[in-house]
Amino acid sequence: MPLPELLYIDDDFLVAAKPAGMLTIPARGTLAESRGLLELLREEHGEVFTVHRLDREVSGAAVFARSREAHAWLCGQFERREVSKLYLAAAHGRVEDCEGEIDKPVQEYGSGRMGVGFDGKPSLTCYKVMGRLKTATLLEVDLKTGRRHQIRVHFYYIGHPLVGDPLYGDRELQCKYPRLMLHSWKLSFVSRSGKKISAEAEPGPDFTGVLDCL
Repeated sequence: MPLPELLYIDDDFLVAAKPAGMLTIPARGTLAESRGLLELLREEHGEVFTVHRLDREVSGAAVFARSREAHAWLCGQFERREVSKLYLAAAHGRVEDCEGEIDKPVQEYGSGRMGVGFDGKPSLTCYKVMGRLKTATLLEVDLKTGRRHQIRVHFYYIGHPLVGDPLYGDRELQCKYPRLMLHSWKLSFVSRSGKKISAEAEPGPDFTGVLDCL
């Protein structure tokens, strides 16, 4: 399996472009040909530590630490919500407001599904409309918190599930699309020396091709 493109690398961190369908970290019982991104990076770059994870169905920029010290440094930024995480998403239907936020707690409901619920953790998703398509809306999503499936759950909650989502939305409709239309587009954080680090992952043909069809 070819190593995904590196978007940034230094002595402390690396940012890789994860393809849709690839695990960020290996799952129990995973076949060798389906190894996770973390394992592939370790084979090429030695010791690498996971800082944040993308769902298997999500493509785009994922950041890793190259030492325990760098891992602790960047995890602190994530916990303090100092890392900028911008996504591209295509949601079914017409999202009327040009920009907005979804501030609803997210909790686990079992069977791998998450949902909005009073017992959930505080979760905030901000968005801007980038384009209105025939049957969907293209969005820039600013993820303020990092709950599991947060973007997917929030847009499903407001009646605009993401295109191609295998868990949220009408299954008969969603299975017509080859992938989940969610892409980790831009990441920004601060190095241990105080330098701002930014990385951008342009969406691939599997993403833009679906947009063309929408």
